[in-house]
Amino acid sequence: MNHSITRSDFLQKTALAGAAILLSSIESFSREEQKVIRVAIIGCGSVSNRYIVHLQSSNLIKIVSLCDIKIERAVAQNEKYKIGANMYDHIDALLNGVAFDLMLTLTDMQMHGALNKKALAAGKNVWSEKPLANSYAEGKALVEYAKTKGVRIWGAPAVVTSPQFEFMSKAIQEGKLGKLASAHGQYGHTGPTWSSFFYEPLGGSMPDLGVYNMATLTGLLGHAKSVMAMTSIVNSKREIDEKGMIEVKEEDNAHILLEHANGVISHIMCGFNYFDPFGHEAKNQTLHSIQIFGDKGNMRLIGYDWEPKSVVLDNSWNEPPQTHQTDDNGYQWQEGATRIAGALATQIEPKINVLHSLHVLEIIEAARKSSKEGIKVKLVSAFPWPMI
Repeated sequence: MNHSITRSDFLQKTALAGAAILLSSIESFSREEQKVIRVAIIGCGSVSNRYIVHLQSSNLIKIVSLCDIKIERAVAQNEKYKIGANMYDHIDALLNGVAFDLMLTLTDMQMHGALNKKALAAGKNVWSEKPLANSYAEGKALVEYAKTKGVRIWGAPAVVTSPQFEFMSKAIQEGKLGKLASAHGQYGHTGPTWSSFFYEPLGGSMPDLGVYNMATLTGLLGHAKSVMAMTSIVNSKREIDEKGMIEVKEEDNAHILLEHANGVISHIMCGFNYFDPFGHEAKNQTLHSIQIFGDKGNMRLIGYDWEPKSVVLDNSWNEPPQTHQTDDNGYQWQEGATRIAGALATQIEPKINVLHSLHVLEIIEAARKSSKEGIKVKLVSAFPWPMI
């Protein structure tokens, strides 16, 4: 089995596996306090399969438009999921077409900042796949610009909405681990072959993979004050399905150290050269991807933080470790857009916070600077914490 293509295969094979259970706090509001949020999707590639199915599971959402520079992909998704949407081949046509409330940006990551700015300029709310911009400065400018236009922008990932994240956050806040000291996160596979943008400038393993662990660890431990990192390119050439061999321009291997408050240090490793028999398939993953250590206990998140399975808590000298939160309560990694649309419909503030996304974006940029210059980089951003 070739795991270098499991990302695309995984997204395609699991798209129709069933929609997630939506938040009861959103769906249970009275009809008088709800409105249907009209959604437009730009970028109709493999990731859109998961988003479309999840959006269609909510009665607060109607997908009204699909847009892709390869219009045949928009047409195919419209037919496959019986959406009945308007279809466009350019963002300008999308913004000048049928009215909508929320744009989902699911394109190549290098295009996110420019596309998001255009949507905000047109008075549209935005949910962006990660990252929401290509630099911290660009992302911060987008958030400020959204305020002037009376709209909002949010960015993936949605890891803070999982029940496993909630359990871990509460355990930390309740002191079950004692005084925190260290944490570790890891995520990687052997790299996608279905597009070259992962390996082009401003691509790389950090905004594609490491971003999950960065969001989880800062969400649990609080914002990072500084960053030290080493990044590298292990495989200088990659074979891409529609292009053949290409030269890798951005890191495919990264180790990042984060300094948090009160002496806490966390470490993240991510890359496109990590062999794992499960590849990007998370269903049967039993390894832990997140570890948190304190002087009275430790926790391990089983599975990936974007598709967690359970949490193992070990805080007794006499009793064996206990497994908690084995129920996902319907959580899926693609639920962020559905939650944001629900928040717009019900006026309930979501757990997902754009300032958190900006902080993660600054970490990525600082890690590259640290690796290039061999220095410790101080950060300036923060976000409301604890998140739960």
